[in-house]
Amino acid sequence: MVSQAPPGQRRRRDPARRGRILVAAAELAARRGFHNIGMAEIGAEAGIVGSGVYRHFASKDAILVALLDQVMERLRLGAAEIIGCGADDNATLSALVRDHIRVAIQDRSVLAVYHREIHNLPEDDRRRLRRLQRHYIEEWVHVLAPLRRDLADGELRLAVHAAIGAVQSTLFFRSGLADERLAGLLDGMAHACLGVAPSSVELGEPRIT
Repeated sequence: MVSQAPPGQRRRRDPARRGRILVAAAELAARRGFHNIGMAEIGAEAGIVGSGVYRHFASKDAILVALLDQVMERLRLGAAEIIGCGADDNATLSALVRDHIRVAIQDRSVLAVYHREIHNLPEDDRRRLRRLQRHYIEEWVHVLAPLRRDLADGELRLAVHAAIGAVQSTLFFRSGLADERLAGLLDGMAHACLGVAPSSVELGEPRIT
């Protein structure tokens, strides 16, 4: 008689396979648009049969929500860790810039999907992610304000949006530059938008090499 695994084991899902599905979906969606790909294609890209995707995600929309949650959580946790270091405002702001650059380069596909597809989410998920996005931007504004006392509240937010937009320009334009060179240029451009000199202090992860 063939022994059966306990019920708890039968229901267990392989987190590595789930991660492969998300990576595959992000890469396909970044190239072709999320709604132009199917579950079978996502499964094939991840190296599993299409039906196997349903063991981890109930629908394609569930994959999209998981993808966008993933990138927003990465940015949120990075900002929280940087701010929690208690460094001076200049070093903290530069670390926020550099962390965003890391995400834009290392998780380019997922972040590109976020910008292209967030409007396709169910309303509750879209509102939740927009709220997290606004909170993330406010973290930047709070750090920038003491460094740019010459700017009014709306001007501070404009500067932050401009800086983040400069970083995210790399999502939709393939420069062909090496990651280290690209990160350095984006760092300078984002700081120029903020009107603040880059700090030489490095917080958190090292810059891309």
